[in-house]
Amino acid sequence: MAKEKYIPKASIGGNKDKSNISRGQFLSWLSVGWLAFVGATGGFFTILIRYLFPNVLFEPPQTFKVGFPDDFEVGKIDSRFKKEYNVWVGRSEDGIYALSTVCTHLGCTPNWLPTDRKFKCPCHGSGFRISGMHFEGPAPRPLERYKISLSNDGQVLVDKTKSYKHEKGEWENPDSLLKV
Repeated sequence: MAKEKYIPKASIGGNKDKSNISRGQFLSWLSVGWLAFVGATGGFFTILIRYLFPNVLFEPPQTFKVGFPDDFEVGKIDSRFKKEYNVWVGRSEDGIYALSTVCTHLGCTPNWLPTDRKFKCPCHGSGFRISGMHFEGPAPRPLERYKISLSNDGQVLVDKTKSYKHEKGEWENPDSLLKV
């Protein structure tokens, strides 16, 4: 009697075991895995690099021209620069000055009331005279003034990088008032 050779059923066709995959399928799954790894790593480093370079908001220039001295009337406040530069430009008998639009109480923006000839803060009722001096409400000090000078072409130049505080006696500084 001849011995029969044992042949496993999986190699006889028909009934293949699902744990065996072909070389092509293996390479396809390996490629998908590597692509997922590279995508996740690339996403992580993109987020990391983006974090290191934060958003930069546009800020208007800190030094700007507001016009010629004759453009400003004595006893009036020019509100043209309030929205873009956060500055009011006023003119008194003594000269031209630039005031900050930030209330010294809590940082709100007061409104210029031309009929009352005063600045009135809508947040807590602080009042400031045309010169920027506080006279009512909780504001602890007057509005700040900015450096003001004449440029080479004869226009008024406001420099917001230097501010002057009244309580420190800085309003007496010649740069806080442009004598014309």
